[in-house]
Amino acid sequence: QVQLVESGGGLVQPGGSLRLSCTASGIIFSIYVVGWYRQAPGKQRELVSGITSGGNTNYADSVKGRFTISRDNAKNTVSLQMNSLKPEDTAVYYCNVYRLINSVVVGDYWGKGTLVTVSS
Repeated sequence: QVQLVESGGGLVQPGGSLRLSCTASGIIFSIYVVGWYRQAPGKQRELVSGITSGGNTNYADSVKGRFTISRDNAKNTVSLQMNSLKPEDTAVYYCNVYRLINSVVVGDYWGKGTLVTVSS
C-alpha cells in the first residue's frame, strides 16, 4: 500500500521559514516524479514545485527564489524549504508522486496535506 506522509506545517510569521517533508512508503521512490502542491481557501490546487527522478526541479513563479525542493532517495523523502514566507503562501500543502510511462501518468498518489499558515 502506497503512503505519503507530509510533515512540517504550522504557523509562522511573515518573513519566516518552514521546512516541509514528505516521506513515501510502498513504492520505489527513486523512480517517481515528486511535486508539492498547495490549495488556499476558495482557490484551486496549484503546483508549487516539482523534482524529477533525475533531480531536475521547477518552481511556480510566485515561489522562485524563496522555496527550494530537494529529495533524498535513500530516505524516501522529499523536502520543501520555504523562506521569506508571505501571507499569500497560506494553504494546505500536498505531496504528490507519479511516474510517466510513454507520456502517460501512472501511479499517481497524494498525501493528506499539511497546513501552512503565515500570519502575524
